[in-house]
Amino acid sequence: MDQLTPEFEALKARLRATWMAGDFGQIAKYSYHGAEEFVSRLPITPGLKVLDVACGTGNVAVSAALRGAAVTGVDLAPNLLEQARARAESDGVKIQFDEGDAEQLPYQDAFFDLVATMFGAMFAPRPERAAAELIRVCRPGGHLAMANWTPAGFTGRMFNAVTRHVPPPPGPPPILWGDENTVRERLREGVSDLKLTRRPIVLAYPFDEAGVVEFFRRYFGPTQRAFEALDEEKQANLRHDLEQLWRENNRATDGTTSVESEYLEVVALRS
Repeated sequence: MDQLTPEFEALKARLRATWMAGDFGQIAKYSYHGAEEFVSRLPITPGLKVLDVACGTGNVAVSAALRGAAVTGVDLAPNLLEQARARAESDGVKIQFDEGDAEQLPYQDAFFDLVATMFGAMFAPRPERAAAELIRVCRPGGHLAMANWTPAGFTGRMFNAVTRHVPPPPGPPPILWGDENTVRERLREGVSDLKLTRRPIVLAYPFDEAGVVEFFRRYFGPTQRAFEALDEEKQANLRHDLEQLWRENNRATDGTTSVESEYLEVVALRS
């Protein structure tokens, strides 16, 4: 059992509350096609036992289940799991969704054939512990797959823009999971045939740049909490910087927003 200090327990509680804030399902529906592309490259066959770690509202889990896999999803936010269950039912697939922590997965050793996480486990505050858990629950000869935002990609720059205004939680920055050398170090034991590939992903929204920032402020828990931590003047400064970042990278010319971001695709064999 993982014994945590009271201070770290409090940090965990804050992180859980952050991801429960807003309505992440509104955010996730705009990245479902990206999740389908990620899953389409994974070695999924009917009946394969797949675990989606930090599954959110089920983008990866549902996509894998539609390909015939026997899927389990795990997340620390119960409200997201409720949405994931409803979505699985709507899509006609059977998926087991459990409440749990990426740093202490509630599964036995070597149980899954494929352990995947897309923009999820990268936010665990102890990356080495999360890496060890991903490896532990994957069977020898199975696969580990991650999709992690890169530091230099658009989303990494968006996170950095926020941290210039609001101090981030203690611990290594999550976007280090998008750095190849860091990933090699964190996965140096327990895996082989490690493949690291930078992949593009288009973030498209049916409103202008100011509308996108307001959309994230309303629905994306980390952005919502960042704004809540600031007074009115500092909120205006944060909003200005985020709108400028979206505006500088927007490829759409019709009043909507379309930005190309980047993630690091990590695929390895469990040795």
